[in-house]
Amino acid sequence: MTDLIDRQKLGYIAAQAADARLNVELETEGMTLNIGPQHPATHGTLRIIVRLDGEQVVWADPSAGYMHRGYEKLTEVRTYPQVTTLINRIDWLGSFANEVPFILAAERLMGIEAPPRAQVIRTILFELSRISNVGLFLGDLGVQLGAVTPVFLAFRDREYVLNLIEGATGGRFHPNFDRIGGLKDDLPSGWVDETRQVMKKLRGFCDEMEDLLFGNKVFQDRTRGIGVIPAGVAQQYGLSGANLRASGVDWDLRRDQALPLAYDQVDWKVWTHPDGDSFARCWVRLQEVRESTKIVDQLLDLLPSGPVMAKVPRIIKVPEGEAFVSTENPLGEMGYYVVSQGELGPFRVRIRTASFNNISIVPWVLRGVYVPDVITILASLYFILGDIDK
Repeated sequence: MTDLIDRQKLGYIAAQAADARLNVELETEGMTLNIGPQHPATHGTLRIIVRLDGEQVVWADPSAGYMHRGYEKLTEVRTYPQVTTLINRIDWLGSFANEVPFILAAERLMGIEAPPRAQVIRTILFELSRISNVGLFLGDLGVQLGAVTPVFLAFRDREYVLNLIEGATGGRFHPNFDRIGGLKDDLPSGWVDETRQVMKKLRGFCDEMEDLLFGNKVFQDRTRGIGVIPAGVAQQYGLSGANLRASGVDWDLRRDQALPLAYDQVDWKVWTHPDGDSFARCWVRLQEVRESTKIVDQLLDLLPSGPVMAKVPRIIKVPEGEAFVSTENPLGEMGYYVVSQGELGPFRVRIRTASFNNISIVPWVLRGVYVPDVITILASLYFILGDIDK
């Protein structure tokens, strides 16, 4: 009887071994997964096609163009003052910042500069746009990882910033406030004191985010060591902004190029991080919001008196020529290449948007990661689809 049981056991073991050899020899077919074309990890409509081996990404391909708006061609059938209405909507969360490099390019072609007061106010509104944009990113980031409270706090405090933008420009999301030679209007009464109070609230918001989100163990486990981008790879793919600085590259156009803005008049710091992972990209943006509040406070203290518009013709015709101007926008480097033939509107416009370059690294950074980490990495790269499908 014992011999019979032993033979049965041996037979069972041999059968299992044969099945195991068969499973090793058979190759299972991978799966193609469509993430999108609508997905909560993006501001807009994007499709990511990923090829999976189990739960691991073998390759990924971003498919953009679902909401293409043709801004470059539309600007060529508008006058120069009309263009700002269009480009407000490229990165709709940082709309005033979109206006500045285009206006600076037109001013360079015309050989004029805005008055000192206008330059300071431009810089203040630029940084308020950055705070509004990146502040919402910090809250929305929590939603991608399953935390709802941070986004409530972000929407709460962003309202204070939007109130300031609306109070100065009349436009809450799309100010259309910049003009060739200066600004549409001066600041309203009481705006400066209100802005100081809001900057103090925003620094408190950053402290809340650092404790509630960045200090959370689940958040750290989901972001640290995930989606690492080395400095050399980031530069090869043309990354800019916080995505580049989070890989340890100390580069910020506000500091590293000379433009008629007021950044050189104040004391502030460019933050970098050596890790290059999803946590680093989020952490750098948190520090940037803090620095923006400091920049605004200092600019309010040195706000000069005087006009906010230079003397420019009533009907603007930009002289023949070409110019390229880029600025450090909330999402990274944004530049306009403007070609003029001396008419009422530009002959050609080409736009270098931050999101278009930042998303170029998606096939590289998603290779080999697991499906749950795809959302974390996409969220940390932070792109706006209008900024891609320009």
